[in-house]
Amino acid sequence: MNNRKHNYPYYNDYPEYPNFRDFVEDIGEKYADRTAISRRLCPSDENAERITFRKFREDVRALSTELLARGLAGKHCALISGLSYEWVCTYIATLAAGIVLVPLDKEWTAEDLADTVGKAECSYLICDPAIAEKAALICESNRLPAPVYTAAHGDAETVQTLIASGAEKRAAGDTSYEAAVIDPAALALLVFTSGTTGQGKGVMLSQKALLSNIAEGLKLVRVYKKSIGVLPPHHTFGSTIGILAHLMIGSELYLSCGLKYVPRELKQEKPDYLILVPLFLETFYRRIMATVREQGKEKLLKCMMKLSNGLRKIGIDLRRKLFGSVLSAFGGNLRIVICGGAPLSREIIDTFDALGITVLNGYGITECAPLISVNRNEWRTAGSVGAPLVVDKVYIDAPNEDGEGEICVKGPNVMLGYWKNEEATREAIDDSGYFHTGDYGKLGAEGQIFITGRKKNLIILSNGKNVYPEEIESALSDIPGIADIVVYEGESRRGIAYNTIVAEIYPDKDYCAKNGIEDVDAYLRPYIEDYNRTAVPYKKIGLVRVRAEEFPKNTLRKITRFKLDRTID
Repeated sequence: MNNRKHNYPYYNDYPEYPNFRDFVEDIGEKYADRTAISRRLCPSDENAERITFRKFREDVRALSTELLARGLAGKHCALISGLSYEWVCTYIATLAAGIVLVPLDKEWTAEDLADTVGKAECSYLICDPAIAEKAALICESNRLPAPVYTAAHGDAETVQTLIASGAEKRAAGDTSYEAAVIDPAALALLVFTSGTTGQGKGVMLSQKALLSNIAEGLKLVRVYKKSIGVLPPHHTFGSTIGILAHLMIGSELYLSCGLKYVPRELKQEKPDYLILVPLFLETFYRRIMATVREQGKEKLLKCMMKLSNGLRKIGIDLRRKLFGSVLSAFGGNLRIVICGGAPLSREIIDTFDALGITVLNGYGITECAPLISVNRNEWRTAGSVGAPLVVDKVYIDAPNEDGEGEICVKGPNVMLGYWKNEEATREAIDDSGYFHTGDYGKLGAEGQIFITGRKKNLIILSNGKNVYPEEIESALSDIPGIADIVVYEGESRRGIAYNTIVAEIYPDKDYCAKNGIEDVDAYLRPYIEDYNRTAVPYKKIGLVRVRAEEFPKNTLRKITRFKLDRTID
């Protein structure tokens, strides 16, 4: 752990752009011949296609022009797809043309997507061909024109055909892109926090919020020149930090072909920094430790780490030599990982640091575009999520005797409010302009944020997905024979989340006795399977626990969730 003082200079290399058109124009000029985005059209391709910043700017200009020609100025466009070059182009092109973008999770059910697209008042749909059946329902339900696809799908239009058409218009003298009116303080990005009807809220973010968030975040963190994009782009962490920040610094972003290809791509592309959620680091950690144990070298590795840490205290850093074989699995160049989206085990942070990879743990929330704080390259405090952005004000509301209370944030990155939900907006943003995050925490002596718990029961999985336990509990509570049910994320005895949704059930013993139910697990299994069949993947129940005793409850007969043992190993 580096103990350098917190007031070492901020990095001020990158400007805050007034709008997305200025942003893409400037990076296209400044980094013209550098590679902006690289990809493999087929995972088996030996070499990646590399797209320069100049080419990227041309494609954005053309796509913006075509979308404006189709009458989308000031309207809402839904984007439902995984990470791709076409996704990135669409994201930037819509905002650069003054079009409101509504990015959604393609894993949601067709009904949830159709409902949300309608609520968001979208006029257009761009989506992945993998969800063509869902797209048909979405368009039919909301009377939208035929969808445009991010990749080839029969004779349907694609983002690339729109780019080609827009390029022709520009060549013929169309200057609508340059003339488009952009209000940086108006709604630009509408992000829905959940796919469940009645649960999700639409977070309204402005161009000012997004561009400020990147520029201010880069004052705190120094990264390098190449990364691999692996995060779902419809989340603000995946798009703001995982895409926009790369473009702003002129870095190359290689777009992964998918999670199963990441180990191979790390070796092929040799990134020197990554933006991840804890799930990835937890997986990497387990693989490293499993390999070491299989080789019978676990004790040796720990001794080498202890030796290395001791040498670092006297200014000798041999990590890249001592642990070269381990680091080669990441391509050999990886030095920094920025991690957010969920809590991360201290053991994992310390292990990677000992091996030569610095993990900068941060904190954010969609309503803040999303970054609120992050540990710095040379100022990292154990247990904290780092220092707040320079322009943000953070205070703890109603602190207890230990200084713990609700974390509240005020700054240019805070949302405009919730889409068509004034009541929820008033509850979240107080009269002084502070956003109440719903997270409990405290501030350190030098201003660092320490998160100590969740105000609400929201489960944030290590892959960044949000799960409302009450939603699942409600769906299962009507099963005959269930007296009480609590849903949570399972974890190991060392506090490492397993990304597994657990349904812990206390059966109605009278019902079971009357109906001759002796094996409660077997009785419940068909009901759980029925639920899992229709649930989105990250809301599926991975483990059912049947309790012999009632849940611990308070005097109001409410279950005290924090007393539950969540370990599953």
